[in-house]
Amino acid sequence: MPAVPDDSSAVLDDLDQEILRRLNENSRIANSDLARAVGLSASACLARVRSLKRRGVISRFTVELNPRALGYTLQALVSVRIRPGARNLMEQMAAELREHPEVSQLFILGGTEDFLIHVQVRDTDHVRQFVLENLSANPAVALTETNIVFEHHTARGGLPDMS
Repeated sequence: MPAVPDDSSAVLDDLDQEILRRLNENSRIANSDLARAVGLSASACLARVRSLKRRGVISRFTVELNPRALGYTLQALVSVRIRPGARNLMEQMAAELREHPEVSQLFILGGTEDFLIHVQVRDTDHVRQFVLENLSANPAVALTETNIVFEHHTARGGLPDMS
């Protein structure tokens, strides 16, 4: 992942913001279409996109999968508390958890809980198996709590007004 840009490299003008908004809506938009939409030549638009990538504003282009279409019809949020003497294992645990295909997001927290894991699974048996095999069986884990997601509305990751 690129380094976090310093304050000077994160300055975005109105054109940069419009480019980011349109790429956020459709990261597969052709450069010529993007350029036309923001009122730039194709070469100027490409230079701006490359600059945004180089400065770390754009970290990657990706596709959004539909978990239901892949058979993952249940989502759950699993909170995890680590035993006080096992905090040194958090980085290793996080790395191991990120390797599981069920884990769509992993948050390392400050506060009562240490991790919040967003999993996408086939059914309740699958989430139970994931928790028992990967969390409850781990001696570093003190407590887990699983919450089933009824609805999930994804924010588009839009930009706050930077003007």
